Amino acid sequence: MKQQIGQRALTSLISLLGLVVLVFFLSRLTGDPAALFLPVDASEEMRQNFRALHGLNDPIVVQFGNYMADLARGDFGESLRRARPALDIVLEAFVWTLQLALITMSLVAVAAIFVGSVAAFTVGSKFDRFASLLSLVGASAPDFWVAILAIVLFSLQLGWLPTSGTGTIWHWIMPVAVLFIRPFGLILQVVRGSMLSALGSPYVKTARAKGVKSKSIIFVHTLRNGMLPVITVMGDQAAALLNGAVVVESIFGFPGVGKLMIDAILQRDFNVILAAIMVTALAIFIMNLLIDLSYALLDPRIRK
Repeated sequence: MKQQIGQRALTSLISLLGLVVLVFFLSRLTGDPAALFLPVDASEEMRQNFRALHGLNDPIVVQFGNYMADLARGDFGESLRRARPALDIVLEAFVWTLQLALITMSLVAVAAIFVGSVAAFTVGSKFDRFASLLSLVGASAPDFWVAILAIVLFSLQLGWLPTSGTGTIWHWIMPVAVLFIRPFGLILQVVRGSMLSALGSPYVKTARAKGVKSKSIIFVHTLRNGMLPVITVMGDQAAALLNGAVVVESIFGFPGVGKLMIDAILQRDFNVILAAIMVTALAIFIMNLLIDLSYALLDPRIRK
């Protein structure tokens, strides 16, 4: 198990390095920051001084070497727009995204596991058909369309919920609800299929023959054995929330790392872009590592 964790850490480090290289050079293709941060009538001398101050006059290979040297010392650079350390800005925004992802995935896990387990145990019933319909709709619904529809209905027409911000619990309802729908649909499908497979196992038939209660069969005997594929999908969906909540955060004006990344790209704030990418990638790596460890806890064969 330790060897697998070490291999995962090494491959993740290589992937992170490749991502940094790719994003560094691609971000430079978005244009000259001096054109955004200086007045339209700024002289060429002012533009040259701005570029020299931020090291943008050097060849791009030299810029990359300087950035990697600073990164090796733990320096992520300074935001061009806010004149603050880029890492501090990203971590402030990442806390919001992390809270949003944790709340959403907690609700998704409880709801999908419960509904999927009951649907599998009552396969063919009205509840099972309704759960299958829910999963299909949830997995197919595009986030941006649901978000816009929610704003039009609950904010503009009914006036029940605010359109943006984070001031009260009411501000969180629509972002959480929109992000809830897709992972709920996908995980529900996996839970139902995995539980159906487990319920057909010989040990379940033996438990039923002994008169074990249905609740114990579902939540004690079969749930643990059917959780490995569920954990895999939950991990993928949690990573997608961290990495892919960009559209939802932008629509609802949520101050998370997704919205920060979009703003940084539009503002050509290179250091913030890179810091946001690295923090998000590191969080996904840690999450994948936790999933590997959870496999070992659930299945002793993996530990060996």
